Amino acid sequence: MIALVLTMVWARRGQAVVLALLTALAVAPAVAAPAYVRAADRVVAAGEAAAADLPERTVTIGFTENAGQIGDPATDGGGQVNLSSTGGALVSLPGFDYVYAAEYPTVGIERDDRYRTRLVYRQDACAHLRMVTGRCLIGAGDVVLGEQTAARLGLAAGDSIALSSATFVADPEFQMYVADGAPKRLFVAGIYTVPEPAALYWGRQGYFAADPGDRPGEPAFVGLGSMSTMQRRNVQVTIDGSAGPGAMGVDRLPAVRAALDQLHRDVADLGGGLTLTTAMPALMHRIDAGREAVRAMVPVPALALILLACLTLFLVVGYGAEARRPEAAVIALRGARWWHRWWLATGESLVAVLAGALAGVVGGQLLVTAAVAVRYPGVGADPDPASLRYAPLALAAAALTVVLAQRRPLLRPVATLLRRAPRPGRAAGLLTDVLVAALAAAAVAQLLAGGGVAGAGAAAPALVMVAGALLVARALGPLVARFGRRSITRGRLGSGLAGYQLSRQPRSVTVFAVLVASVAVSGYAACAADVASRGRQLQAGLGTGADRVLTVAPIGRTRLMNAVRAVDPDGVRAMAVVPIVTPESERPALAVDTTRLAAVAAWPSGSDPARVAASLRPPAPDPVVLRGADVALDLTAAEFRAGKAVSLDAVLTPLGGEPDVVTPMGVLRDGRHTYRQRLPQCMAGCRLNALKIAGGAAVLDVTGVITLHGPAAGGGDPARWRSSPGGELSAGPDGLRIALTGLEGLPEGVIVQPVSTPYPLPVAIAGGGRPGTITGLDYRNIPITIAARLPALPSAGSPAVLVDLEYADRLAADGAAATGAQVWLSASAPDDIVARLSDQGVKVVGDVRAEQLARRLDRQGPAVAIGYFVLVAVLVAGLAAGVLVLTAAVDRQRRAEDLAALRVQGLGRREARGAVLWAYPWMVVLAVVAGTAVALGGWALTGWALPLAGLEPPPLPFPGRPGVAPLALTAGTLLIVLLGAAIPAARGVLRQLR
Repeated sequence: MIALVLTMVWARRGQAVVLALLTALAVAPAVAAPAYVRAADRVVAAGEAAAADLPERTVTIGFTENAGQIGDPATDGGGQVNLSSTGGALVSLPGFDYVYAAEYPTVGIERDDRYRTRLVYRQDACAHLRMVTGRCLIGAGDVVLGEQTAARLGLAAGDSIALSSATFVADPEFQMYVADGAPKRLFVAGIYTVPEPAALYWGRQGYFAADPGDRPGEPAFVGLGSMSTMQRRNVQVTIDGSAGPGAMGVDRLPAVRAALDQLHRDVADLGGGLTLTTAMPALMHRIDAGREAVRAMVPVPALALILLACLTLFLVVGYGAEARRPEAAVIALRGARWWHRWWLATGESLVAVLAGALAGVVGGQLLVTAAVAVRYPGVGADPDPASLRYAPLALAAAALTVVLAQRRPLLRPVATLLRRAPRPGRAAGLLTDVLVAALAAAAVAQLLAGGGVAGAGAAAPALVMVAGALLVARALGPLVARFGRRSITRGRLGSGLAGYQLSRQPRSVTVFAVLVASVAVSGYAACAADVASRGRQLQAGLGTGADRVLTVAPIGRTRLMNAVRAVDPDGVRAMAVVPIVTPESERPALAVDTTRLAAVAAWPSGSDPARVAASLRPPAPDPVVLRGADVALDLTAAEFRAGKAVSLDAVLTPLGGEPDVVTPMGVLRDGRHTYRQRLPQCMAGCRLNALKIAGGAAVLDVTGVITLHGPAAGGGDPARWRSSPGGELSAGPDGLRIALTGLEGLPEGVIVQPVSTPYPLPVAIAGGGRPGTITGLDYRNIPITIAARLPALPSAGSPAVLVDLEYADRLAADGAAATGAQVWLSASAPDDIVARLSDQGVKVVGDVRAEQLARRLDRQGPAVAIGYFVLVAVLVAGLAAGVLVLTAAVDRQRRAEDLAALRVQGLGRREARGAVLWAYPWMVVLAVVAGTAVALGGWALTGWALPLAGLEPPPLPFPGRPGVAPLALTAGTLLIVLLGAAIPAARGVLRQLR
């Protein structure tokens, strides 16, 4: 019996090979999905670890140790901790590198006692320093100094210096470092520079951050012997652990997590001032979130492919069984027992299914390995036997599908089996369609209820697309039949016979449903890949704000604008940006130099940045500018009662780029006086931003009149000035009259400003609502008018507000430096832009590039999971082509016989050829069109539930609809592939017809 089955397989080996391939496509996802998840885990962990900042990749334990040998236990048992032995707990973190360090402040070489010299011992420091002159540390008494420090202090290799341990005295009137130990003579062995100051080796100690007094951060490095033998009070001792290559790999994460938790417990138990500092849990959280995203998304296409593969197997096996009904009838007539009939009917298919399952097990893992090697080289797919856990279930499902597909020919009477035309069985088919549609509706309802793509929600896209394909196929049958009748009536016999062939054969309708579902699944995968890709591009571009964003140290706002304009006079490469600190209840705001906004910033599609920039910067009156090293205000104070005098401060912005100045002009005396301040920075001119009038502490009911005379009054026209509440402006006989009506409830006093900006301030806004005011740079509310509305603002997203930086700065009355200020750069910015900014006094402390963020997003869980969608789209295309090839091979003989009979009855050769060529190729064309429509419908119902925007998406208008071009490209590719299978199948029928 086995030999007979094998003979049957060999006789129809072409069909057996195709059936085995289809089975492999059904089993491969059961292996590929868990294999891809495991590979994605490695990709996500490696990507997050590579993109993590230093605090997330390091662990530091330390404490302050009292006098004595460093690392020696305290002799008095006063709760001290021996870090050199306690550090063994840190060493238990697998895959980490460790560095022992100690430091304390010293004095002796700095000329200003307000500043100290950091004396540092760091294990193996010489391997990470580059000596400019001299040599590195050898013995006790050696010290190496930084290049800039040595130049500033006039020291060189070979000099001798004396350093003493120091303590900082924090008395309000006496803040300085004083020696608290005997000086120690040290030999300057060499002068160093640091090739990689941001390397993990240096840990979190900030050795090279700027020191107070605008001094570069350059510690004095010594050996352990020198540090231990110097007389001192306290020593800050640390051990820094940094993640080595692969330390945060997915396989090591459980051990690292357990060791870190144990370290936290050990530090808490030891006490004694021991501290543990790390941001590693944040990195682990992102890795876990990325892995969860992969596990949520990968089952979506996997279930669709498995469901489609089982449906395909059911179709092709049933199709073959219908074609072999005469064989089944002969076997039944010969009186074979029922188990022999079942074996002979199913054995041929089961052999092919078993061979295909084995191929699918191997092919699924190889396919994932190849895909990961191409997309993420160097990570590795890491084959694991656990990937095979679902393979037996897939094999069992395929075998059960084969048995169920054979049931009808085996259960029918012999007379029915000998009939040429099969019964359509429409009632059972309609029941199946209704059942699938109901399941799809239930799955979509779960998504809408907030269930997400976990659990049954993962099957929602697959069920929706299969249900849509079944409904389209059922609706298309009558339409094709009507087309066939009309074609025959009009004399187009070829197309009419093709229509009848497709409409009268129930299996043809099922083939069409499978093709539609296959195209829909591939189209859905293309939608997901396109939306995810454009979302990452949006987040990397619009979310960053520009091609490159530099964060700078605190600096005056006007000084920043002047510096940026100096390094980019053309206004196309750099732009000054200052984030405005707003309350949590208020939308975030950005102040930008709009003169270069259109050329530098990234913009949402559909907006006109040049128009927006122009609307934010309409013409405004010239500011009031005071010139000369002596700033003088000619003022008259009158009508102030005794004890109710006020003081006046002038807020000035030097036009030469120096920091803003809030200069006190003093307490105003009755009568007319000139109030002066010596301000050399105003020699080139200072813009008068505001006059701040304040009363004495706890002084109530302050009223009076101040008259501003001379050029500073700007002609005394009250229309050229504005006042905050508490002041009333009018024209005096020889100047600007400021009447104070009361200072109660005004902690900042009355602020009088020249009108040098539009007012209310024009803003661009993203998000709904019409705010009447925003918080200004000096934290005061500013009236605004909405000049433009945008879907989102660069960097800030939506809701947010955008204002002109120069106008916002003129309205500010604080004179403070901007914290968190940025310089946005376009793609054309020169490579030495940071050095150019440094020459202008702008210190860069952070550098973020859009391409860096894009690479990081490409390694996060959602982006990695999309790779499986693409892989499934390729497999589904092969599945659909296999369906066409196998059904055409099974149907070829019968169709040739039918057409040959019609030829005998007078059907012309041309019409017979048309009947063949109109069938499968036109089925493919209709399937591609209908499948694309089903994909769009499935995406509209379920695509929104996929977490494509990333782990913590910013408030940006992420795309929800797929683009036309990717979907058209996918449909065109599928059309070519399927026509490549359909046309040879049609030609095979024509060859049989000859």
